[in-house]
Amino acid sequence: MEIVYADNTLLVANKPSGQLSVPGRGPDKQDCLSRQIQQRFADALVVHRLDMATSGLMLMARGTEMQRLLNKAFAQRHVRKRYTAIVSGQLGSVSLHWSTINLPLMPDWPRRPRQMIHPEGRPSLTRWRVLAHETNPDGKIQTRLELEPVTGRSHQLRVHLQALGHPIVGDRLYGSVNPADQSPRLLLHAHELGLQHPADQNYLQFSSAPPF
Repeated sequence: MEIVYADNTLLVANKPSGQLSVPGRGPDKQDCLSRQIQQRFADALVVHRLDMATSGLMLMARGTEMQRLLNKAFAQRHVRKRYTAIVSGQLGSVSLHWSTINLPLMPDWPRRPRQMIHPEGRPSLTRWRVLAHETNPDGKIQTRLELEPVTGRSHQLRVHLQALGHPIVGDRLYGSVNPADQSPRLLLHAHELGLQHPADQNYLQFSSAPPF
């Protein structure tokens, strides 16, 4: 766990893949990023989460008032989050221009925690663009993407990319069963976080290079 930034109102940490953001159910799921941070910053409170398998930048508030303000900023979509992902297959062409995925999501109740695309689901919007096409050690073409979730639904990026027919490499829930698409970890990393500081209104931007 790496603290990227901290002041008396908020902090940003770099979460490794395989670590919970918040405690889960059961005594074996109590060690998590938020509790580790609270050992150093007792007033640190959760504002948003990353999936256990996802690595990258995670924001926390210091105190209940800052938590309220940052939750409001997320609800009003004033916090920008961008991710790097590697997906199976060759998707699109390298471009500076963004494409969108606009598909509603809802829980797949019989198979929780899976989510699914459903016309009665909540509106969900993802922006994406191709950064590069790469070849994995098995000689299979994969695509490196930059992603921006406009909405923040559970598993949104993972389900949206599966819907395109290009699941994220290493995704145990939504990924391909082809051994060439497997990875020891989910190849999804929150590499950029930008927001207006709730105290002085200065714009803050943080980056974290993907470890893949």
